[in-house]
Amino acid sequence: MDELEQAILLAHDPSSDPNLRSQALAFCTGVRTSGDPSALVRLCLDLLLRSPHPPVLFWSLQSLHDCIVSSYPSFPPSTLPSIRSSLLSLFSGHLSSPSTPPFLKNKLAQCIAALIRTEYPAVWPTALIDLIPNSNLQPHAAPALNDMFARVLVVLDDDLLSQDYPRSAAELADAMRVKDAMRTQCISQIVRHWFEAVTLYRMSEPSVAVTLLDAARRYITWIDIGLVVNDAFLPLLFDLVISPITASGLRLAAAGCLQSIILKRMDSRPKISLLRSLNLNRVFSLEPEMLIKLASLITTYASETLECYRKLGSSDPDGLSSLELLEASLPSVFYVTENCQEDEVDPAYVFDFLSDYVSTMKSPSEKQLSYLGQILQVIKSQMSYDQTYRASLDVLDKIGKEEEDQMAEHRKELFTIFRGICRVAPDATQMFIRSMLISSLSSPGESDVEEAEIALTMFYRYGETVGEEGIKSGFGLLGELIRMLLMARFSCHKHRLVALVYLETVTKYIKFVQENTQYIPHLLGAYLDERGVHHSNLYVSRRASYLFMRAVKLLKAKLVPYLDTILQNLQDTVSTFTSLGWVDKEVKLSGTEDGSQIFEAIGLLIGMEDVPGEKQSNYLAALLNPLCQQIELVLSNAKLQQIDESSTKVLTLQQIIMALNALSKGFNERLVMSSRPAIGVMFKQTLDLVLKVLAIFSNVKPLRSKITSFLHRMIDILGPSIFSCLAVALKQLLVDNEAKDMVDFLLLINQTISKFKTSVGSILEDVYPDIASRAFLILSQDAFQAGPGGTTEELRELQELQKLLYSFLHVMASNDLSYVFLAPNCRQHLDAVMQLLLFTSSRHKDMQLRKACVQIFVRLIKDWCGNSSSEDKLPGFRNFVIEKFATDCCLYSVLDKSFDFRDANTLLLFGEIMTAQKVMYDKFRDEFVMNFVSKNLSAVHCSQDLAEQYYQKLQGNDLKALRSFYQSLIENLRQKQNGSLVFR
Repeated sequence: MDELEQAILLAHDPSSDPNLRSQALAFCTGVRTSGDPSALVRLCLDLLLRSPHPPVLFWSLQSLHDCIVSSYPSFPPSTLPSIRSSLLSLFSGHLSSPSTPPFLKNKLAQCIAALIRTEYPAVWPTALIDLIPNSNLQPHAAPALNDMFARVLVVLDDDLLSQDYPRSAAELADAMRVKDAMRTQCISQIVRHWFEAVTLYRMSEPSVAVTLLDAARRYITWIDIGLVVNDAFLPLLFDLVISPITASGLRLAAAGCLQSIILKRMDSRPKISLLRSLNLNRVFSLEPEMLIKLASLITTYASETLECYRKLGSSDPDGLSSLELLEASLPSVFYVTENCQEDEVDPAYVFDFLSDYVSTMKSPSEKQLSYLGQILQVIKSQMSYDQTYRASLDVLDKIGKEEEDQMAEHRKELFTIFRGICRVAPDATQMFIRSMLISSLSSPGESDVEEAEIALTMFYRYGETVGEEGIKSGFGLLGELIRMLLMARFSCHKHRLVALVYLETVTKYIKFVQENTQYIPHLLGAYLDERGVHHSNLYVSRRASYLFMRAVKLLKAKLVPYLDTILQNLQDTVSTFTSLGWVDKEVKLSGTEDGSQIFEAIGLLIGMEDVPGEKQSNYLAALLNPLCQQIELVLSNAKLQQIDESSTKVLTLQQIIMALNALSKGFNERLVMSSRPAIGVMFKQTLDLVLKVLAIFSNVKPLRSKITSFLHRMIDILGPSIFSCLAVALKQLLVDNEAKDMVDFLLLINQTISKFKTSVGSILEDVYPDIASRAFLILSQDAFQAGPGGTTEELRELQELQKLLYSFLHVMASNDLSYVFLAPNCRQHLDAVMQLLLFTSSRHKDMQLRKACVQIFVRLIKDWCGNSSSEDKLPGFRNFVIEKFATDCCLYSVLDKSFDFRDANTLLLFGEIMTAQKVMYDKFRDEFVMNFVSKNLSAVHCSQDLAEQYYQKLQGNDLKALRSFYQSLIENLRQKQNGSLVFR
């Protein structure tokens, strides 16, 4: 054993010393990369002929392959015959023997394929002929040689001929050259050899026959179809497919060849003639277990016949012929689709076929309706859950959640097919759904959870295709189906999946009940009994609360006659939601389904003016009094003992305030404060009590957040009567605020200002200093410079606070409250606010924020500046606006290259800047002209003529013309600056 062999063995031995192994690898790499490639070829051929070690053989074959691919042009002509003869010797010698590892055979095939690509046909015209085994001359070695021959063909296809992979222009040219030569010289001989060898080895060496047919499958796509579609080859393939004694792998290989024949690209007419000649009915009549093994062949045939039909149409004789072939295949397609596993047939391929088939129908015939019924059965089968996961889907553990997510994804394409059937055959779809519902309702026990779930799901999806008017009318069987649904009590209704989809489906068809009010009692039962809010599963119960609230919003006054019944049914649910012992750490529900919707539904019902006043007051008192008593009980205990935010009592307070907030959503200010003031008194008393909670638990952030939400509602419905307690509440909400708390607070204060405007001026004067100091403390200058696009949650909260702060200042200015900035106790923050507005209007990356700040400046100019400086409300503000705002924002920021006139938001900002210039001219006249026109425009090298034209436009009343001119002026100045302007 020489030094190189030792190094190769050492490099491939995982148990060897790492240092020695590293050195061996380096040595082998050095031999491969340094020196003359032809010398390396000779070395490799020598090792291949004498070494018995597989690692050495593999290294030699790999090195030889790399040399052929990368260095062939540099080989001396005398070397080429020896490479050729050596590879042929290895092909027919010891490397093709059954004992040789497959990876060595494949690597040898790769070397031969590389040489064929380079030399065939010009240098080595007999390459493929040389490789065809002669079974008569070498009977014992023939199986191994046939296996080796097939490997070469497969590798040649993978590495060069196949169009399934991206190829370079050079590879495509080489592939075309090789294919053309093979068509001319040898492909007929190769096909004949396939036929003879497969016939010979189908029983004695089926694995060899499989390898040969795998090669044949690849080449059928581009060779003359007559070479395989003939009286010899085609019967052999069908015999292999149909014969019960054929080995499974060989049957699939033969089916793969038939599939390649079916997929052969050609025009529709010759294609349908080809498909007809195959007579695949002999496959469709096979036993079911055999059909499943041939699923891919069957679905491919059906897809190709459908494609011919779509291209030729039903008016063409060949089109009708293709339709006949298609319909003959459909029962088999339906069977394999329902019964095959994903590894036996590609579901996506079948679903695409079914979708395309349904799309060809306009007015289905009786026969087609029968096929659509079978497709519906396939859809049902494919969309049904595996009962193995029944328990996990009920409790929705990790396994159940994964299964639910996978099924949602799997159903997407199936729903597309289903919608297509609903459109072309609504009556057949209704009959199918009716049959499923009847079957599910008659099933005993919980044995058919999956059947009930899919029946309801398909009924729900059917509603998506019908439209609102169709649901209202209940056309066809739809009215009967909805009545059946409303009265349905499935034996498996306790299961989460069934209960949830049942409620969703009831809600989908609620418009029918809106038109047919006699079914309201049945609808209420579905929502309020054990199928809905009284379901044992909390997920279902909370979802039912939410969906019932939506139903109340739709039906409204039509539910008033049932109000007593509804409230009586919900009494225990209401009590449970706010019970002092309530705490649930296990079930985490989404914010939209926290259970408070049941109170919102009740509020919507009793808050209608259709409810008599006295009755309305009694209903509300019956709800508010127990809740308020619970609050008072917690507050009395809080004075005696320390209660932290994680305690059950604090959680109970949160639940109660959520309930109060939701309840109030059914009432409006006109009803509460004008029509029925007694209602207003009750809500005001409730608010006073809630604010006591705020006073005691002001440091409990989750609870404070709930109180803030409640205040939003009280501002909406109580009107000015809330002023007496608002200032104190706002002060308490500012204690120990962080960014998220300030966001909630500013939303509240902005709502207050927008609703009450100057009426809250005194309250705002009182709280503004705290708002400003707290906001500036949280927001650093860095936060202002960050602009949009932060990635961390903390940065996102700071940016949200930043935006709301500007919104707060904007709301103040636009609602005639700018005088608050000048109040004695507020002036300390004036300079910081002005600098903030100047910075943001000129430099912020968010153009919408810049626009808001320019609008604020415009409003402040109008409010604070008179016709002369002696009339100004804020001395020095006029000079600040002229010298800083006009210069930085209206000129230099616009000249900056980041100001992009092609951007829509930037154009809106530009419009506000032009409005600001016009307002400043109208207010300041010569002062503005002297500074902006004479001084600033000159500083940026604006010509006297253009400055004069700008001044003339400024004096006119055509803001659009001024804007257009100023934009062209800026673009002209940018060209003169040539990008050298530095924004100051």
